Amino acid sequence: EVQLVESGGGLVQAGGSLRLSCVASGSTFDAVSIGWFRQVPGKEREGVSCISNSDGSTDYLDSVKGRFTISSDNAKNTVYLQMNSLKPEDTGVYYCAASDIEKCYTNYTGSPSGTIILGVLYDDWGQGIQVTVSS
Repeated sequence: EVQLVESGGGLVQAGGSLRLSCVASGSTFDAVSIGWFRQVPGKEREGVSCISNSDGSTDYLDSVKGRFTISSDNAKNTVYLQMNSLKPEDTGVYYCAASDIEKCYTNYTGSPSGTIILGVLYDDWGQGIQVTVSS
């Protein structure tokens, strides 16, 4: 089991930036892929970004491409999500999650990019952290 702790959330004005951190502990060798997800009350959870530690490949939700950047520091067992040009619609509880899948995303013809980050493929989850973007 992998334990995950998120930090870096908070309140920011539209156009601002935040950097979320996700620190992993425990059976970190099982954390082949790390994903960031967000949840808004009344809406389905959506995969925001992910990184495959095996080859460094990444994926992003179409609406955050060009604004968010995911990165990892394996020596610190930490994955970061740099969020720039934040919009009110980015508001939500952000979770990081770990999986033993090698490719952190799945092919999906229903999205413009042809990919999707599926939460059901991730086994271990952090407690979540609030991100609020005011207009």
